[in-house]
Amino acid sequence: MNNPNTTSRTARFYPWVIAGLALFMLMVTNGMTTTGLTAFDESLLKEFGWSRGELKFRDFITLITAGTLAPFAGFLIDKIGTRKLMLGGSALFAALVYFYGSINSLTQLYLIHAGFGIVLVCAGLNVAVVSVSQWFVRSRGTAVGIALVGSSLGGVVLPPIILALLTTGGWRYGFQWMATSAVLFFVLAFFLARTPKEKGVPPLGALDAPNNGKISRAAAPSPNDLTYKQATSTLSFWALTFVGMASFYAILSLAAHLFLHMRDLGFDPKTAGSALGLLFGLGLISKFLFGFLSDLLNPRIVFVSNVGLMLVGLILMATFDKSVIWAGIAITGFGWGGLYTLIQLQTVNNFGVSHTGKILGTITMLDAYAGGLGIWLTGVMFDKFGNYHIAFYILCGLMILAFIASTQVRREIK
Repeated sequence: MNNPNTTSRTARFYPWVIAGLALFMLMVTNGMTTTGLTAFDESLLKEFGWSRGELKFRDFITLITAGTLAPFAGFLIDKIGTRKLMLGGSALFAALVYFYGSINSLTQLYLIHAGFGIVLVCAGLNVAVVSVSQWFVRSRGTAVGIALVGSSLGGVVLPPIILALLTTGGWRYGFQWMATSAVLFFVLAFFLARTPKEKGVPPLGALDAPNNGKISRAAAPSPNDLTYKQATSTLSFWALTFVGMASFYAILSLAAHLFLHMRDLGFDPKTAGSALGLLFGLGLISKFLFGFLSDLLNPRIVFVSNVGLMLVGLILMATFDKSVIWAGIAITGFGWGGLYTLIQLQTVNNFGVSHTGKILGTITMLDAYAGGLGIWLTGVMFDKFGNYHIAFYILCGLMILAFIASTQVRREIK
């Protein structure tokens, strides 16, 4: 028989362990596929003489693969659970990163990035959000915010490590060493990844009385869980999806090209790397901050505010004025971090948890398509025009439309 005191402690503390595990997973997988990976770009361009469009087509492949498979991930989450997906994804990821250090052609590069798309489905955003959401009723916004910090933490932690490895042994050596991070996550997931049912305890806040004030409006489940068909027939779903697509196009384009853009502006590699650190560092803070605020304030207002912040930051960057570029990077990162968290929370809170895998899988699919297209087209536009001016103006235009769409997102009831 379980000791009641032990069960009570597990119910209080284990949900936060799962949030921390999801944070580490996203730091590793997102960090080495869409953020920290860009620290290798200059070395790859010098080694092989590829154009930026050719190099960045790898990210398009990653995100198109991830987006295409995302709806199937929702089905797999519902059928086999998040733990098996985490373990399979992390094992595949370790192998791919290791062999990245042996590539000699674009074909090999593109094949590895197709594999990265599978990794993002098995051990990426959807799995992180669903695994954390299963453990929380109360404080769900805070917990999801903590988990999503991982996707920015990779952009802060990994570039300095990668630049140090580049100095020590070159880019091939760097990739092979970075594979150890995926191995470490596999070990942690093997021992820690469990559901409330497997642990024999309720989710945090599940036993609270519904009207005692302990469950905030933001964290409580929807009055009725919508089916996939019901959710996709609402204006809220498509407005939220458009915000996700526009913001992913913008932030992934910016993140993928920021290091090279800063080098073009005359900054040294260390300073260019610090720009990535600033972008993702403030995103890291705001993911947690706005996740926490969504438990205290109206999450819809927090959501719209973050879209506005990201728009202001991109407008500053689109001036191409070196005196304001750091402010633009900071505001964009701060706005994006909160928006990234709120997109996931709006999905769970507005449409319920019963069909989250399928609903979030569809949104993620379209977000990934947009993000991959943005990274690639931004590189193509640089190759054509010799600068990023047109590309940045497009980012601003998309975020203006996203701000309008964000006002149409609301909680749905059957």
